[in-house]
Amino acid sequence: MTENTETTTIQKNLLTFVTQANWLVFAVVSVGGLILATPDILWGIVFGGLIVTINFHLLSRTLKKSLTPSNLTSHNVILAKYYVRFILSGFIIFILISGHYVHPLGLFIGLSVVVASIMLATLRELKNLFFKEAM
Repeated sequence: MTENTETTTIQKNLLTFVTQANWLVFAVVSVGGLILATPDILWGIVFGGLIVTINFHLLSRTLKKSLTPSNLTSHNVILAKYYVRFILSGFIIFILISGHYVHPLGLFIGLSVVVASIMLATLRELKNLFFKEAM
């Protein structure tokens, strides 16, 4: 296998892992919030997790569709879609906090779902790298 093919395979595996881990981390954190937190913190976790996970999936889908050779899209279109999602997310977060529908701490925890998934993916790849070198 060539180095470029191996790199592409690693990148696809990482994206798949992060995408799946987002939902798993979201579920674990939501159940933890259900057990340990007040309702407004729980709703913050749920809404924050949904916002960030859906945004990640939409970004992934946009990039996959835009970067396929048969469907190349201008980087301006990609950026425009990104900023529309960003502004919409900011507006939703503003409404949730200003209307006192959620607790900001819960929202912060929920919005950290993708960061936690990326950290898990990084730790997984580091483990694979060290064990691969040890053999």
